[in-house]
Amino acid sequence: MGTRVLTVEDDERIRSAVKLALEDEGWTVDEAESGELAVELFNRQQPDVVLIDIMLPGIDGFELCRTIRRTSAVPIVMVTARNDTHDIVAGLEAGADDYLTKPFAAKELSARIRALLRRVRPGTSSHSKMTFGDLELIPEEGKVLRNGDEVHLTKTEFRLLCELAEHPGKVFSREALLDRVWGYDYFGDGRLVDVHVRRLRTKVENDPANPRHVVTVRGLGYRLQA
Repeated sequence: MGTRVLTVEDDERIRSAVKLALEDEGWTVDEAESGELAVELFNRQQPDVVLIDIMLPGIDGFELCRTIRRTSAVPIVMVTARNDTHDIVAGLEAGADDYLTKPFAAKELSARIRALLRRVRPGTSSHSKMTFGDLELIPEEGKVLRNGDEVHLTKTEFRLLCELAEHPGKVFSREALLDRVWGYDYFGDGRLVDVHVRRLRTKVENDPANPRHVVTVRGLGYRLQA
């Protein structure tokens, strides 16, 4: 089966341009001009990647992202018309894996989607199982357990945790994590890392405000400890 992308955009010109660019990559593209239609198409078609514009009529992009996240870990890219920190962080907090700011080049969009597709596929790990206190990671099965109960992570959150777990105690800079987890650095943004670390902590830490496992090393980055 080929890659299927759902693009949600109310501007017909932009939607058509995006469709043409993605079809040039050989991908199948489904289009929705509203959040309501996007939910219907998502449930029916089960796309591999979802591209969501923040400003939509009816259900906005944030709510659409949260709706999809309740049932799926599919990679999501949020699109904003402004390089506004609040919009970007809010989109990532809603569950998006990445974001793009309009106007964007078709080449950059395609590169982002290819990077997403690479990192959601099962990665290689030298460990079949890793344990850190009350956390247990099983990379081959894509599972994380806390106190024996399965924790549901997005694929990006899982990749981030596994990358840290492969080198316990090692400090990773934001730039290194962008390269190793997101698959790019020259057009990356450290906010991606910070927001995903914050979301990860809400799922794997007993007290996210005082993390035991995913620890900040001030001025340097993040590390995982038992």
